[in-house]
Amino acid sequence: MCPFEITINLKGMRYIIMEERRKFYITTPIYYPSGKFHIGTAYTTTLADTIKRYKELRGYDVRLLTGLDEHGQKIEEVAKKEGKTPQEHVDKMADDAKKLWAKMDIKYDDFIRTTEERHSKIVEEIFDRLMEQGDIYKGEYEGWYCMPCETYFTETQLKDGKCPECGREVKKMKEESYFFNMKKYTERLIKFYNENPEFIQPESRKNELFNNFLKPGLEDLCVTRTTFDWGIKVRKDPKHIIYVWLDALTNYITALGYLSDDDTLLKKYWPADLQIVGKDIIRFHGIYWPIFLMALDLPLPKKIYAHGFIMMKDGKMSKSKGNVVYPEMLIDRYGLDAFKYFLLREFTFGQDAVFSPEGFIERFNFDLCNDLGNLLNRTIGMINKYFEGTIQTNLKVKTEFDDELERFTTEKIQAVEQCMDNYHISNALENIWSIISRTNKYIDETAPWVLAKNEEKDKLASVMYHLSENLRKIAIMIMPIMNNTAKEILRQLGINEKELHEWESIKNGLRIKDGTKVIEKGEPLFMRLDMEEEISYIKEKMKK
Repeated sequence: MCPFEITINLKGMRYIIMEERRKFYITTPIYYPSGKFHIGTAYTTTLADTIKRYKELRGYDVRLLTGLDEHGQKIEEVAKKEGKTPQEHVDKMADDAKKLWAKMDIKYDDFIRTTEERHSKIVEEIFDRLMEQGDIYKGEYEGWYCMPCETYFTETQLKDGKCPECGREVKKMKEESYFFNMKKYTERLIKFYNENPEFIQPESRKNELFNNFLKPGLEDLCVTRTTFDWGIKVRKDPKHIIYVWLDALTNYITALGYLSDDDTLLKKYWPADLQIVGKDIIRFHGIYWPIFLMALDLPLPKKIYAHGFIMMKDGKMSKSKGNVVYPEMLIDRYGLDAFKYFLLREFTFGQDAVFSPEGFIERFNFDLCNDLGNLLNRTIGMINKYFEGTIQTNLKVKTEFDDELERFTTEKIQAVEQCMDNYHISNALENIWSIISRTNKYIDETAPWVLAKNEEKDKLASVMYHLSENLRKIAIMIMPIMNNTAKEILRQLGINEKELHEWESIKNGLRIKDGTKVIEKGEPLFMRLDMEEEISYIKEKMKK
């Protein structure tokens, strides 16, 4: 089958996924390491990891790349305030990032840093090549510069005299610079957009790029700076530092060996199938990046997805507001799977999500504890009580509710698969939880305790089988998101066969073997939380 690849971008961090049987390459934006990683950073990473795990379950050979964008004026200034060299600062941030991804069980295949020679050396060569072919020229730039965004803006682009992206103060700057000739590629990019209408997702982001940038006409892009020193120097004019976006964006191909002595990975995995970015950097990935690739005569990614922000009830997360949420504080107290479930369930495709302590604890208690946890507990308990812990699958009689449950589950599995294929993870979870709810209802409909009392053992065996089989399917479907929970469900059900852990087994008629032994006593997947106590705990942690 033809290769399939995906790229995911988080501001500053990056991930790549690949497939060989069918290849899949995924990246996130490389993270800009100026401070501690919050749950917004964790969302992009979690999304990338989830897509990788799903693709692997479907038989893909997947490669995931992540890393750090370590250059720029802001890094230089943050390091200075800390009494460190820029390299010392980014070394610590790289270590922090790797520790967090280990804590989150992120299965990345490569971690690239833009200070590495494998990247910086190739960026120098890319710049020289673009200059030699006339895409980069020397001039003078004057404009409004936002340091946090590392971006110049014109007077008309400012919003109330401030940065249109982050709302911070901007500074008027004038300096000798090199420029990339964006005008040369504008019509070609518009043509590509028209021929590939799903290149940018969701569609609202594509419309934003068209209406705000492409239709009015692109200005040539300033691609070097001379007012700071921390970055990759232009070989032929070393007083110039290569501008952060030309440096950072090319990491998606330098990590694969572009222009190196070994470009095997590039040939195998490029173009990326999916690049995931935050909506605040869609302009750089949806306009600058495709144009850079066109200039280098490389194929464009197949899809770029720009997700929304995690907001608080009072707006964006801010240290000054005391409302910043870090992954560690939730993972340490509530577990990794609960953290991932909340993030991916709350984020509707392309939209912003709102974090609240109340919402988090409600999801934990109702979705995880009441719905999923109780379903497993009740099932294991009844199999032990009525059949001495053995699942019987040689069924002789069905109940009147069995066929409808099977039909419902089959339809929802198809919906889950479609949602996962389109990266609508929240909708996939919604459909999985529909199966969980319907299976809980099935217990009430069939009333196993009544069947046992009336000694209808064949019908009772059918009920236990249907409950076990649905739990097995649920476990496989949540495996890309809640891997530990999925494994625990399968362990408690006594399902050890590898083929019954695979995605295709939920569709191809494979089922639990007769005589499978469940554990003697079901252990709760999640313990119900005291709402008031936990809300207070989270709010207190957010202030620190």
